[in-house]
Amino acid sequence: MSNPKSRGRVLRRAAAAAVIAGTAISVAPAAQAAPQTLPERLTRAVTADNIHRHLIALQRIADTNGGSRAAHTPGYQKSLDYIAGKLRAAGFQVNTPEFTYNRVVVDSAVATAGSVRVVPTQMTDSPNTPAGGVSGPLVVLPTDATPGCQPEDYAGLNARGAVVLIKRGGCPFTQKHNVAADAGAVAALIYNHVDGPGLGGIDPAQARIPTSGLTTAEGLALTAAAGTQATVDVRTHKELTTSRYLVTQTRTGRADNVVLAGAQLDSLPTNAGINDTGASSGALLELALQLGSSPRVGNAIRFAWWGAEDADKTAAGAYLRSLTFEQQLDIALYLNSNSIASKNAGYFVYDGDNSSGTAGPMPYGSAQIERAFATYLNGRAIPTEDTNFDRQWDHTQFITAGIPTGGLYAGSFRPKSEAQAAKWGGTAGVSFDKCHQQVCDNLGNVDRTALDRNADALASVIGGYALSTEDVNGVPPRWRRAFDRAAAKPAAVTALGGSE
Repeated sequence: MSNPKSRGRVLRRAAAAAVIAGTAISVAPAAQAAPQTLPERLTRAVTADNIHRHLIALQRIADTNGGSRAAHTPGYQKSLDYIAGKLRAAGFQVNTPEFTYNRVVVDSAVATAGSVRVVPTQMTDSPNTPAGGVSGPLVVLPTDATPGCQPEDYAGLNARGAVVLIKRGGCPFTQKHNVAADAGAVAALIYNHVDGPGLGGIDPAQARIPTSGLTTAEGLALTAAAGTQATVDVRTHKELTTSRYLVTQTRTGRADNVVLAGAQLDSLPTNAGINDTGASSGALLELALQLGSSPRVGNAIRFAWWGAEDADKTAAGAYLRSLTFEQQLDIALYLNSNSIASKNAGYFVYDGDNSSGTAGPMPYGSAQIERAFATYLNGRAIPTEDTNFDRQWDHTQFITAGIPTGGLYAGSFRPKSEAQAAKWGGTAGVSFDKCHQQVCDNLGNVDRTALDRNADALASVIGGYALSTEDVNGVPPRWRRAFDRAAAKPAAVTALGGSE
């Protein structure tokens, strides 16, 4: 014969589970469709059409403010106002704290050789040339697989007192700089191996000679002037500048287990920044609007739009420094995205498990975030690849703070390989985004398919973590905690001598 007390406990626990799940104990009709989960609802609600409207707004803001939305410009402030206005109209409380950063001001950027004149970009932490520049014969390094990476590359070349021209690739910029300095060069110009600007930096502790970047076209033009007298005059200074970033959070969900999603908002001074950074900012805004300020979630969702990322991730760093250690513990994880609508798109997920061996040790939980993004995209027949966490981006600050981090990226200046073109479509040998950080990063530089797919992935993953971060940090979802409390209560009463 069964024990009536045991039977009563079972019935009570089953009833508790049904109440917590929002269901009745009776069986639902077989034809009734299962209700959509929050991730499913969000992915349906967040559309490329709505995001594209935000991109039109950012383009128009740039067009009416000198062609830029850089952090120190009116275009950035109006971009911030646009996002803040949309969020406030949707019921969000918006904060726009100030932060300061060192803005790089260009005093001179010119290099000449013979009749060729180009505009170099000073590499980060490079020393300035003296006023008027440095001069010497133009020496062009051979273009093998590792140009300018070994002292042997200078064999037979008289680089002492020369301006050396080196193709990018094969080793870090600092290594190219060091080999050139050891050879006696007075300046180094490193031109890109793909379409796009000459970007990058050198180790400040090793910086000895002025080092600047060039586009591929500029480098090839100078190659034709080999042996002529060259002059490089590249000088910058820094000015302390004040700007703002934006943070908002849902009014519902646990405030001590927050899911934080962020994107860079500002552009370079030379463009509107519609793929880099507008696409991610627009997707994040649309996601917040569709989620609403008071969704039924277990964990609060915090959204952030950063400024001055290209000035050493300044806004994200200022934000984290404003938090105590306990407040940082309230952040369960950080999700970052950048350039998610690249015209020749790839589908990259940040390497949270360091399976490629280049990311380095990552905070616990980052591997699970990588798996969540890859699972969503792979489940829709979209293959993914790992990508390294670029330490120039905002997510660096969160990794350093030990916060689990992950995100998405559609590629920028690097060329798409034959294998990547075979699985993703597009054109092999062409940059994922040939307008990366160039004037042409405008509304014509957006792939709507990539935008839609990546926005859906963000919506699904954010929606999932809004319900539970258990696989990232071990915090169980609200329904499980409630179930455990409900199930344990009768046992506790019995242990205290209560009757059933």
